[in-house]
Amino acid sequence: MIEMIDIGLADAIAYRIEGKITEKEMKTVLAIFRKKIKKNEKLIIYQEVVSIGGVEFNAMIEKLKFFLAFGLSHFSRIAVVTHKKWIHKLVDLEGKLFKSIEMRGFSKEEKDQAIEFLS
Repeated sequence: MIEMIDIGLADAIAYRIEGKITEKEMKTVLAIFRKKIKKNEKLIIYQEVVSIGGVEFNAMIEKLKFFLAFGLSHFSRIAVVTHKKWIHKLVDLEGKLFKSIEMRGFSKEEKDQAIEFLS
């Protein structure tokens, strides 16, 4: 499930992931991304990961189509908040691979720091 949340930053797209991600949910988030891109706005992402229970195949296809069409150049900063250590390692690796995007992982206790990082 992807649930849109408010973190108090007007420029940020913020959502919580818990359980399985559906195609419909993925399309909703990607539509928000597209809307900001059409306005020539950089994407500032706050992602709170409670749990990952899988992703529907068609959701992955939608995400792949988005990245093939738009690439990564529209992303500015990404903060991932989770208690899962393996996700922190993945975010660190992605930050090293995609140097044009500022990416950081934060623990649940560091949520305020994550929001500060995005502002």
